[in-house]
Amino acid sequence: MDLLLTHGYFLADDPKERAIMKPYAPLGLLYLSSHLRARDFDVEIYDSTFGTQEELFALIQRERPPVVGIYGNLMTRANVLAIARAARSHGCRVVLGGPEPANYPQEYLAAGADAIVNGEGEVSLEALLRTWSRTWLRTWSRASASRAELSCVPGIQYQASDGSLARTEAAPLIPSLDAQPWPDRERIDLAKYLDAWRLHHGRGSISVITARGCPYHCRWCSHSVYGKTHRRRSPASVAQEIEWIRERYHPEMLWIADDVFTIHPGWIMQYSAEMQRRDLRIPFECITRADRMNAEVADTLAALGCFRVWIGSESGSQKLLDAMQRGVRVSQVRDAVGLLRERGIETGMFLMWGYEGEDLRDIEATVEHVKVCRPDVFLTTVSYPIKGTPYYDDVAARLVRIGEWSASTDRDVRIGGRHSRRFYQFADQLLKNEVAGMIQEADAARRGLLESFDEVEA
Repeated sequence: MDLLLTHGYFLADDPKERAIMKPYAPLGLLYLSSHLRARDFDVEIYDSTFGTQEELFALIQRERPPVVGIYGNLMTRANVLAIARAARSHGCRVVLGGPEPANYPQEYLAAGADAIVNGEGEVSLEALLRTWSRTWLRTWSRASASRAELSCVPGIQYQASDGSLARTEAAPLIPSLDAQPWPDRERIDLAKYLDAWRLHHGRGSISVITARGCPYHCRWCSHSVYGKTHRRRSPASVAQEIEWIRERYHPEMLWIADDVFTIHPGWIMQYSAEMQRRDLRIPFECITRADRMNAEVADTLAALGCFRVWIGSESGSQKLLDAMQRGVRVSQVRDAVGLLRERGIETGMFLMWGYEGEDLRDIEATVEHVKVCRPDVFLTTVSYPIKGTPYYDDVAARLVRIGEWSASTDRDVRIGGRHSRRFYQFADQLLKNEVAGMIQEADAARRGLLESFDEVEA
């Protein structure tokens, strides 16, 4: 074995996700695996979603892979650190990737990582493995196997020989996604995902991506993996993969996991024609932006079998949308929801409380906005700053971390001077009760909102 790939998410440890029970395979790891195996690396995957830390640690102890690659995001920090420690204790080199580690390089390197991949992982990880392989032919010494030669590996961060943080030039982005092999779904037990979906929701779902990256500029959104780029696979490539998925796994639905599925209307039309040519029609849901929706796109989504579109509405206040640099108008969200409803497509809306500058009028505007749109489902969150984003920079001086960094996440910070969490709980209650037409309950929530207005985070 040249490399063991894993990630830090364990479904058994996540009560909220166990209640929702809509797991998807780790496509990023599966793409890394297929890329490296196509280049003759011996790669194994431990899919931690349905596993346990104990099982993973036992595998590392038994197999002692020369390199352990771990995907990390803002919710899995503690697990990633624990896996890295276990790997180092058994003599493995540790490389980290994903959206978070590159934003905290010194912390992760101090905790045992040998290298951190910035951004898209395939090119950097391939070069890193080749460098380490060459070094091991000459020496078994960890110290001499790293620093000088790592300077030639693109797109990584590591600790230089003088103890400082070293960062190499960015790795080139993969120019043709069609040239990449499909994700290594056969290397994990995908039946567990389908079984979970079918048991809890009556139909199995599989995720697919047709593109990488998002070119928009929302200030709170992280672009740490792909930057503000957008590269798209050809319609034929996507349709061919979906045809294979249908024949191999027989899912009842798909999740198109692109950041903005309808970003290019012309591509959607070509993709629809390709799917019709192959007689493929599998129900699916996707995410898009309201400004990338029109009647023709909505018609095409309906013809393709789309049953739900998620839209990042965020707020009913244009003032806040402009502050976020969303590049979308409230009226566009309402129009998009209406177009989809007319064609029998459900809509989901993502909403955000607590962005900088929000006041009671903005909260009331969001409540009214949702009442006008009447989405089939809406989800709310209180804004949290992700390191590496402009929003984080805006509030960095007021951040208060709750608990030790290694045992917390970027969600476990408070923004000094912002309204209390109780205030936003009342905002949630107000929204849900107003939309449900529960007038007395809504009035009570509004009173609570007003009474807690002056409560702020310490």
